[in-house]
Amino acid sequence: MICQRYPFVSVIIPSYNRGWILKEAIDSVLVQDYKHFELIIIDDGSTDNTRDILKTYGGQIKTITQSNKGVSAARNAGIASSTGSLIAFLDSDDLWLPKKLSRQVEFFISNPDAVICQTEEIWIRNGKRVNPKIKHKKISGDIFEPSLSLCLISPSAVMIKKSLFDDVGIFDEELFACEDYDLWLRISYKYRVELIDISLVVKRGGHNDQISKMPGLDKYRIKALKKIIDGNLLSEKQEKNAVKILKEKCLIYAGGCKKRNRTKEAEFYTDLANKVNFLIQH
Repeated sequence: MICQRYPFVSVIIPSYNRGWILKEAIDSVLVQDYKHFELIIIDDGSTDNTRDILKTYGGQIKTITQSNKGVSAARNAGIASSTGSLIAFLDSDDLWLPKKLSRQVEFFISNPDAVICQTEEIWIRNGKRVNPKIKHKKISGDIFEPSLSLCLISPSAVMIKKSLFDDVGIFDEELFACEDYDLWLRISYKYRVELIDISLVVKRGGHNDQISKMPGLDKYRIKALKKIIDGNLLSEKQEKNAVKILKEKCLIYAGGCKKRNRTKEAEFYTDLANKVNFLIQH
């Protein structure tokens, strides 16, 4: 599958102080049975042994080193330097199974109108396999409304036509977390997200440096929801559902702020929920 008629894929791995696990992610890309790709590692200001690890790969990888700017800026730097017509992301704590790239490339060849697809995943938490809850079940097609409550796309599982970023934009560097949730909303409100119903990614969690383990993540989801609603891009039905979820998340976050005696923040999000409620009623 290295014939030039097959699309070239740019694989992007952002990493910050993940020297303890990064090599496994890199190696899982290099053993892919589809070889027509470039591997771009963005060292986002690591202070551990990441740089030494990257040096051992020589010309097998392309390395970008930058000051610590966050995962959005790291992924965006990878997109900017990429030369492939297809983009695939891999988080530095996840792994790919050997046919991940080939199955997705074959999907795009067979479905030329598709712009984004993802695969199923194997979930590992603290070294043990776990089963995702029903609410996390991935679906195929129009996933915007089901994705409002929680993220149904994993960065490590997607492959995207690079041209799509010209339409919907890249990762929002102002979002410290939930930057992927924000991007998926901007994609799924107008495009189908296709699913290859095969587990080709090992998604590993439970470690202390996971952004997704941080408290207060709903604050960033609220920002993403408000942004897409304010953009006046949604259909009437999409906007109605987005506003409903925005109100729910504002009230939940405000309640958490009250418990932690963050009174001003609680008042701000309660007020925002009231304004959202006005939109629902009118």
